[in-house]
Amino acid sequence: MSGTIVAANVFNAVVDAVFVADGAGFETRSVEALTLDFEGIVGDRHAGTTRRSGGREPWYPRRTEIRNERQVSIVARDELAEAASAMGIAALEPEWIGANLVLGGLEHLSWVPPRSRLLFAGGATIAIDGQNAPCRLAGAAIARHILGREDLTLLFPKAAKHLRGLVGWVEKPGVIRVGETVSVRVPVQRLYS
Repeated sequence: MSGTIVAANVFNAVVDAVFVADGAGFETRSVEALTLDFEGIVGDRHAGTTRRSGGREPWYPRRTEIRNERQVSIVARDELAEAASAMGIAALEPEWIGANLVLGGLEHLSWVPPRSRLLFAGGATIAIDGQNAPCRLAGAAIARHILGREDLTLLFPKAAKHLRGLVGWVEKPGVIRVGETVSVRVPVQRLYS
């Protein structure tokens, strides 16, 4: 194994917006605050200590019950704007693609590595599992908002690669509010090859 070791580091961010998926679909709606417990966001359709496997876990038969490391979806507006530009649309709203949390003030959010922790000033902590790979389901949701652009269903997974944000799970319950500061704690890293 070779590679450069990168020391642990701490970055700061701020909560720009919070959303919950409490309706029939996976799209989210803006709320004033998110209440988190060990199952995820209270009332969100992605809450639960376990979930069913899908296309992201080809090593299991589909619908195998596994640990839910995808309780919270986190995005950044600058990355969404970059993806929107690549798709030739004016804007890509976080709620269209089921985001729960928009963070600002942190460059390259999608590259925050697994095992990083988001420590919110109000006391909640989210552990990062990794990047949220863009999918056709989110692309279809975008296409529903941009009339005449059915091509966005298949274009989104390509245009938003490494720009779709992160998924994580609740390590410490609490409440997250808009405007709250976040300490992003990145662990020591070494490329594994």
